[in-house]
Amino acid sequence: MTILFRRINPAQKFRITKRQIAKFLRIPESLIVKIESWLYVLFVHRLDKGGQFISYRQLEQWKNAVACQLQKCSTREQLQQLWNAIIFDHTQHKNQYLVSALPFLENIYSSYQLREVCQKNLTPNPFPTREGE
Repeated sequence: MTILFRRINPAQKFRITKRQIAKFLRIPESLIVKIESWLYVLFVHRLDKGGQFISYRQLEQWKNAVACQLQKCSTREQLQQLWNAIIFDHTQHKNQYLVSALPFLENIYSSYQLREVCQKNLTPNPFPTREGE
């Protein structure tokens, strides 16, 4: 289990509905008998195929949860550590990620890096107000 996976903890934190799974699998909801949240994957009981495993990383919720983690970073060091964890996780489990996930996360990471640079470049107000005004 990677650092990022432990941080997100999808088995306990994600609330996944039959409708979401049916949409993801592109099947009617009526074909889904039951969904089990296991530690690393979802197990979907289907009427037509029996059972099917789905990685949490393939879900839109995973992408959004990682994006939320990026947005929570308050320091440059936290942001960099999280980004390193994201890259490591993506490299290790590339086939489990949506194709759109990394570009989406890169965009958020870049915008937060840019925000950091802009905040550092801000200078004090050159026209300070006088006391009492």
